[in-house]
Amino acid sequence: MINIQTTQQLGQALRSARKQLGLTQSELALAAGVGVRFIVDLEAGKPTVRLETVMRVIEALGGQVMLDGLSDITEAP
Repeated sequence: MINIQTTQQLGQALRSARKQLGLTQSELALAAGVGVRFIVDLEAGKPTVRLETVMRVIEALGGQVMLDGLSDITEAP
């Protein structure tokens, strides 16, 4: 598990995952249904990217997002 605390760390982690899979930025963009510019900005840690689109890229890389330290969202308030 990777501890991500900044957009730059997220970008570095996704770039590393892409390279480990042997994908180019163009190939990842195609697999995630996004533009190459989005992948470039995401890997650069640009903080203005859309979370929904980031989730599609993570899914295209075979990853998932897990939150730690938060209350179980199924618990009643």
